[in-house]
Amino acid sequence: MTVRVTLVSAAMGSALREARFDDGGPLEPAGLRQAEQAAGALPAAARAYASPSPRCAATAAALGLRAEPAPALAGCAMGRWTGLTLAEVAAAEGAAVARWLSDPAAAPHGGESLLDLFARVAGWLDALPGDVAAGDVASGGGRGPVVAVVEPDVVRAAALHALGVPGPAFWRLDVPPLSVTELTGRSGRWNVRWGRPAGG
Repeated sequence: MTVRVTLVSAAMGSALREARFDDGGPLEPAGLRQAEQAAGALPAAARAYASPSPRCAATAAALGLRAEPAPALAGCAMGRWTGLTLAEVAAAEGAAVARWLSDPAAAPHGGESLLDLFARVAGWLDALPGDVAAGDVASGGGRGPVVAVVEPDVVRAAALHALGVPGPAFWRLDVPPLSVTELTGRSGRWNVRWGRPAGG
C-alpha cells in the first residue's frame, strides 16, 4: 500500500536563527506570520502530526492543521548541550563536537545519537500505512496522505531513510524553515521530492 507523507519544517524561531540547540523556544513573529500566510497551501491529509515542540505546534496551528503530537517525531535530544549555541559548545568541548559531527553513533552530549534519531524516525515512517488506515480524508475517507510539521533534523533523518544513504550525509542536507519535503511509497521503497516552500 502506497502512502504520501508531506513533511513541513517548522517556521523560523530564535534557536534556528542563532544556531542554538533547541530549548523549546517559540516562533519568531516573522516566522508566525509566514506560517499564517501559507495556511491552506498544503494538500488535504487524512492525519496531521507535529513534533512535540512549541515551535512545531505553533507552526501547525498557524498553518491551520489540527495536528496531534507525535513523540517519535521529536528533534534529536541534545542532552547537556540543549540551549547552547554551536559556537559555545565548540569552544568548550571541541573534541566532542568533532566526534559528534563525524560519527553518527556518538552522543557526547548525553542525549541521543544521530543513529538513535534515524531509527526512531524510520520506525514511525515505516509504520504509517497501517496507521493511516483509520484516517478520515475529506474526499471520501479511508487511507490517505499524512502531513507532519517537524524539526529540520527529523526531515533530514526521514529523507536519509527514504533514500537509503549513509548517516554522514545528514550534514549535507539543508532544510529551510517552512519548506516541504514529500515522501511517497512504503516501507523499503520511498521516493523523495525535496524542499519546495510551504506556500508555493
